[in-house]
Formats: sequence, C-alpha cells, structure tokens
Amino acid sequence: MQQQYHLIEEFKAFLGEHSFPCVAARDALHKDHIRLMVAEHIACPADDAAILNFLYSFATEYRTAAPCFHSAAVIFKEPGYLDEETFEKIMWQRLSSLRKMDAANYPHDPRVSDDPDSPEFSFSIMEEAFFVLAMHPQSSRKARQFKYTVLVFNPHAQFEKMKETGSYEKMKAVVRKRDLSFSGSVNPMLTDFGERSEAYQYSGKQHEGNWKCPLNIQEP
Repeated sequence: MQQQYHLIEEFKAFLGEHSFPCVAARDALHKDHIRLMVAEHIACPADDAAILNFLYSFATEYRTAAPCFHSAAVIFKEPGYLDEETFEKIMWQRLSSLRKMDAANYPHDPRVSDDPDSPEFSFSIMEEAFFVLAMHPQSSRKARQFKYTVLVFNPHAQFEKMKETGSYEKMKAVVRKRDLSFSGSVNPMLTDFGERSEAYQYSGKQHEGNWKCPLNIQEP
C-alpha cells in the first residue's frame, strides 16, 4: 500500500509541475477530478478485471459529475523500461483485452465508431467513449516521459462539450504552445476528432499515414 501511495503521489507531482503542457490535466488534478489506480505489470492480464471495474466506477461517477475536465489513470508498477515499439504492442494488447471483457456487458459507445481506422473512432468502456493517452519512460514525447507506465482515460464527451461552449480551440492552442516550449516541438500525431483516427495519438509514437491499428475489439 505504501508503494502505491508513493506512485500516485509521484504521478500527481508530475502532472502538477508548472511547465507540464496539458493545462486541462493540471486543472483536473487541482480540482481532484483525476481518479487513480495502481496495477502490477502492463503486459500481464491479471489486473484486467480490477482495471475494468475501476473504469466502470469512474464512468458512473463522471456521468453525474460537474461539467469540468475528468480523467482516470492506471499506473503500472512494471516494467521499468520498454522501447516505444514494444510498449505500443503491449498497450494495444491491454486495451484489446479490456474492451473484449467490457463487450460482454456493454456495446461500443454509439456516439463514436468502433473501427480503429475510422476518423470517428474512440475507445469505449461501459458504453462511454474514451480518448486514451499513454505515458512511459522511453516515450519520444517529453510530456509523456513519466518514470512508470500510465494509461490515462479521458471521456470523449467532455471534449465535445468544450467544443459546444467554444473553449476547446482556446485550450488546444494553449496546450500546443506549452508543449512546443516544453518539448521543443508540437506532437506531429495531433489531429482533431473526425480528421483521422485518434488511435494514432494513443501511444505517443510517431506513425506514417498507412499505419494499421492493432486494436482487436470485435464484440462476441
């Protein structure tokens, strides 16, 4: 339990750094709108049921929460270091496993596509679409270089609400400006929903336009 506490506190400190580019994440942290869980090894399915239940609890809470930025993050204790290619392969394995388990209980969120190659695609748990953002020590993006592997699940609907209120473009401009200052470049994988599959952005690894997402989420 003590190790879990330290991992969570380290992650909070990482997000809370003044120079961290994502102002929405920092705001959610300060408002206690980030739910956190610690799991063992990202390549092992042993914690999948616990992770799924954690995400179910988060989705239930999010649906009745105030219209602010909310996230759920799963921090994995192991392994310490993986190259980007290996990490991405394992990340999609974990997401595929979670979605397959979830599909026994819920369909894919009908507001988005279940085809990972579609520009309208978003990951789905409990019929709630999520934009998934991964962090790990060997990420090529400085803003994602946390000392442990983390999968952050951001409800897709909150971005759509921000677009409706006109605040999305302002936030996007601020984040990209801060990322340029923090990382020395803007993430070349960044696109808006509907332009290209958001799956390109999940791992942080740069991909060519002909990349094929390995996510396997076919429902039973």
